[in-house]
Amino acid sequence: MLPKPHSALVIVGHGSTMNPDSSIPTHAHADTIRRQGLFAEVACAFWKEEPGMREVLRTVDSPEVYVVPNFISEGYFTQDVIPRELQLNGVITELDGRRVHYCAPVGIHPHMTKLLLKRAAEVAPGVPREQSSLIIVGHGTGLNENSTRAIKDQVALIRSMDLGFAEVLDAYMEEPPLIADWATLTTAPNVIVVPFFIADGLHSYQDIPVLLGIEKEPTAAASKVDVFRRNPYHLQGRQLFFSSSIGTESLLAEVILDQVEAFDALHQPAPAATPGDTPLLTALADWLKSGGTHIGEVVIHSQPTGFLLHHHLDSATDNLTSHHGAEAAREIARHDAAGEFRPVKTAPSLIRGWQLHLADLPALALALDFLYPAALGNWQRLTAGRAEIPTLRETLGRQTGIYRVTQLIRDEEAATLVADTCGAGCLRRVLWPLESGKPWPTLPDEKQAPPAHSPAAGGEFPLLCINPCQVLVGGARSVVKRRMKSEQEAAAATP
Repeated sequence: MLPKPHSALVIVGHGSTMNPDSSIPTHAHADTIRRQGLFAEVACAFWKEEPGMREVLRTVDSPEVYVVPNFISEGYFTQDVIPRELQLNGVITELDGRRVHYCAPVGIHPHMTKLLLKRAAEVAPGVPREQSSLIIVGHGTGLNENSTRAIKDQVALIRSMDLGFAEVLDAYMEEPPLIADWATLTTAPNVIVVPFFIADGLHSYQDIPVLLGIEKEPTAAASKVDVFRRNPYHLQGRQLFFSSSIGTESLLAEVILDQVEAFDALHQPAPAATPGDTPLLTALADWLKSGGTHIGEVVIHSQPTGFLLHHHLDSATDNLTSHHGAEAAREIARHDAAGEFRPVKTAPSLIRGWQLHLADLPALALALDFLYPAALGNWQRLTAGRAEIPTLRETLGRQTGIYRVTQLIRDEEAATLVADTCGAGCLRRVLWPLESGKPWPTLPDEKQAPPAHSPAAGGEFPLLCINPCQVLVGGARSVVKRRMKSEQEAAAATP
């Protein structure tokens, strides 16, 4: 595709607060595209990880933004959640002085077919197609009737290509035809199962193997085992071949770019934008010039060759492991010292023992967004008077699907949850109240007040929480569900 030097690309994925592998493919595709230099900026956003969808547009300066959902189908997330969270009102939205172009999800692009066939051939090399059943498996959901359409379309297309498979079928985890019934759905001696998912997360790596009979119970995350699967599996008199998710295919980065080109072909390409202001980079440069040195648990040293970062409890003269490039910051921030996944990057659990070398200011800004997502953007919006800070009630009020129940959380439950989740567990200042004019009684004043000084004064850069994160929303759901279960059990026990 033609370069878009004044445009940003935002790739939106699902993410997870539990599984460290869910966001890896989305980040990998972003890294691939970033190295090609086609866009001025390439960023990621997630539903259940940081940076959240409400934050991501604060992390880019470009006047034109292309948003590509890294989702399989046009369904609940692409039609309801993403537009709502990004505040989009159509395929092209004028938002905060920029134009946001909302592209179709990767899973419905015609080029996904060749990726599916490539993955099927790789997982079962040399196995005759006429003796093989191909199953494309998805989640299935009642939230949106379009959620299975992409898979059904792929199955129909592969069938029409007459490639020699004994049969090509779709199956799902939660709606018929069920993947658990694979043995009765198929007739060939070889069965090839390709998960039509974006990542090797909880579903493709842990749930589906149990449904297939490969495992008796869910296994560890994909990143914690040596190999993905040991094919073939001999089950119910058949040979079963199980592949990794289609979204882990490296060529998916090309499909993301294909969707940008398809958008321009359908809606006319964005006019050549002229270089605009760069408030994020300017704010960062001004802070450094004023003597800024700390952000969260990280110390920044300006050097003739760029910048050097390390944990504030380490010294640059310690025996530290050297890393280079902004993307290394993401991996540094992924796990804590015990190897546990860090879904909240502002938790005070950043590992020690590293130093990160960065070549220039844009690399530093990107690295800081990996270490502390949207920290610079949140401050810039607040100081510019453009920060829309919702109450917790407003945030919960826009939740849909399984999160709609969060609207039933009680004031005292919310106060306890915020104290436990946002108190000692997060370095950010909580700027959103429960309701307008209601500060949090369970947080100290300094934890919920904007900083009195500007970052331009130097020293430590403030970490601000402008929107309740999805970890807190998920916690609210758990609190309400536990209470409702307790109430139901008490009612059942009452004569």
